[in-house]
Formats: sequence, structure tokens, C-alpha cells
Amino acid sequence: MTKLGESIEQPGRLLSLDLFRGLVMFLLIAEGAGIYKALLRFGNETEGGIFNGFVTQFTHHLWNGLRFWDLIQPSFMFIVGVAMVYSLSKRFDRGDSWSTVFKHIAIRCLILLAFGTGLQCFYKGEMVWALWNVLTQLSVTVLITFLIFRLHWKKQLAISIGLILITDIAYRFFPVEGFNHPYTPDENFGSWMDMLLMGQLSPGHWIAINCIPTAAHTIWGSLTGQLLRSNRSNTEKAKILLKAGLIGLVIGYLLNWGFGSETLRIPIIKRICTGSFIYASGGWCLLILVAFYTAIDIRGWKPGWMLIINVVGMNSIFIYLVEGTMAGAWIRPNVGIFTNGTLGFLGVGEIWIQLVTALISWFFLWYLCYWLYQRKIFIKI
Repeated sequence: MTKLGESIEQPGRLLSLDLFRGLVMFLLIAEGAGIYKALLRFGNETEGGIFNGFVTQFTHHLWNGLRFWDLIQPSFMFIVGVAMVYSLSKRFDRGDSWSTVFKHIAIRCLILLAFGTGLQCFYKGEMVWALWNVLTQLSVTVLITFLIFRLHWKKQLAISIGLILITDIAYRFFPVEGFNHPYTPDENFGSWMDMLLMGQLSPGHWIAINCIPTAAHTIWGSLTGQLLRSNRSNTEKAKILLKAGLIGLVIGYLLNWGFGSETLRIPIIKRICTGSFIYASGGWCLLILVAFYTAIDIRGWKPGWMLIINVVGMNSIFIYLVEGTMAGAWIRPNVGIFTNGTLGFLGVGEIWIQLVTALISWFFLWYLCYWLYQRKIFIKI
């Protein structure tokens, strides 16, 4: 068994990507454990204005705006794109045909679709047909990214921009009355498509066709992976990624501003994945990766706590499913039995009990990943 703190470096691995993936999943299971809700309540009851402002960054923006937590899903899509390059290149290098790899990708996408729709059934407590889950979105973005994988990088980039542009045009010029308000919740083209595909709207104003524009995140991840596998120097790779990230941020925030014109403005809205959101969030994903890449893969920074983060990312799909099905429905309530019984008896306040319950639940989810890692069990699809 590998002990905590031991090196996890393996030949051919991109350690910066491992840390990025691990960080995303580590923060995601914190949400499932109820950490952010507990901290928000703690801040509200102790009048922690600045503290609450920080914790609010770990919640989705209600509509027009961008918070840190709005970058989690794009990061997930982006990371998958980067990782695809390494796995696909390995298969092609060993002689697998395109049709063989396509069959594997198609089956994987069907499994992701099944898991995503299954989670929605679990959330509702009944059989439903809902396509808002990240995994269902990923089943489309992975397929699109694979289909264009062998094209020249300029064509791949053009296709990603085209997907964003087509979606934004559809929102802006859709003519059906009641759904012709592009940036109004439940009154836009995406909402009309949801009614067509599922006969229902998301309570949180999420849109199923987000998978089209957000495919750009996975494509950009793939392009990033192709760059990182190229013969360019590490420093040159980092500079290209830095420039690309800054360009994404500039485009995204300029579109949100509309160059001072409300007519030209495309607001940053994560819930319907507007073009400005895709560019801005994609820019942030690139900058986060280049920061890790520079520190870890170029300068050799490998802190001992990396394993604590990385073990969660090594079983990302598995822990995502566990977090979605068990964290709030089983783990937290059962941990709460003991924390309420013990700390309540000692006279500890309710907000502290909620926080302790969340922390223990978070540790339980993390330890499950660590237990699998110790036994070299990595669940993949």
C-alpha cells in the first residue's frame, strides 16, 4: 500500500493535470458533504460579511455574473479534454484503428448518458427524463471532441468557436413567442428546446443544450493536451497557454460588457452557457492549468499534500456518483445521528454541529477515495 505523503509520480503522467482534477473533485465532494452550506449559515448567524462574501464564491451565481464555483463544471469538461489526448494517443500509437477507438468512445458516452440521467432519477425519487446533469453533457462533448480529434488544430478551434456562435445566434434570433427573450430565465431558445426534448423546465433554469457550446471547453482541453504532448519546450508551451487564457478572458468580459452597448452585449450566464461565459470560464481554466504546469511540471514543485488532493481525482467519475447519490441522502444524515447525539448532549450550538457533521462527511468521502487508492483500485468507464 502507498502511504500518505509518498510520491505519486509515474512516467508519462502530467502531474499538473492530476492536481487540477483532484482539486476540482476535492472541492466538489466538499459541496456534497454540506461544507459550504454550513459555512454560509455560520457566517449569517455570526454576521460575517467578508467571510460570507468569500464562501458565496462556492455557490453558483443566480444568473448574470461569474463566481469561482461556476468554473467547476467547465474545469471538469476541460480536464477531460486534456486527458483524452493522452489516452487516445496511447491507443492510436499501439495500432488501434479509428473504428475500434470510436466504438470504445461511443460506449463510454452511452454509459455517461445513462449515469447522468440515472442521477436525475435519484434526485427526483422517480423515473424522469432529464438531461441537465454534467455527465449527460459530457457524453456529448466527449463525442464531438473525438470526432474532430484528427483534424488540424486550426479546424478544431474554428469548430469550437462555431459551436459557440451558432448557439448564441439561436438565442438572440429565435422567433417563437414566449421563448424569444434570449437572456431571460425560462423564456429563451434553450428553454424551448428543453420543452421539446423533455417536456419540462429546470427549477434552476439550467439548459440541456448547454452541451453544444460547452463542447468548446472539452475541445480546448484536447487542443491543450495536443500542445503539451508536442515537441515544443515546456516554457514555450506555458507561454502559449498563458496567452490563450488571457485572450479568452478578454473576449468573455468584453462580450459581457458589450463594448458599452446593450444591443451588442452577451451577458455572462453559466446556466445557459452564453458565449461570454464559455470564453471567460475557458480562459480561467487555461490560466489555472498553466499555473499548475509552471509550478509542478516545469519548476518541479511537488508538495507532500498533493496526494491528499490527487486521490480524489483518481476515481473522479466514481466519487462524483457517490457524492450525487449518497452524500446528502445517506452519509450526512447518518453522521448527523452521532454528532447531534454527542455534541448536542454537550450543549454545542446547532451551527457548530452542522459544520462538524459536514467536515466528518467530507472526510468520509475523501477516505473512501484514499482507501481505493491504497489498494490501486481505479474505477474507469
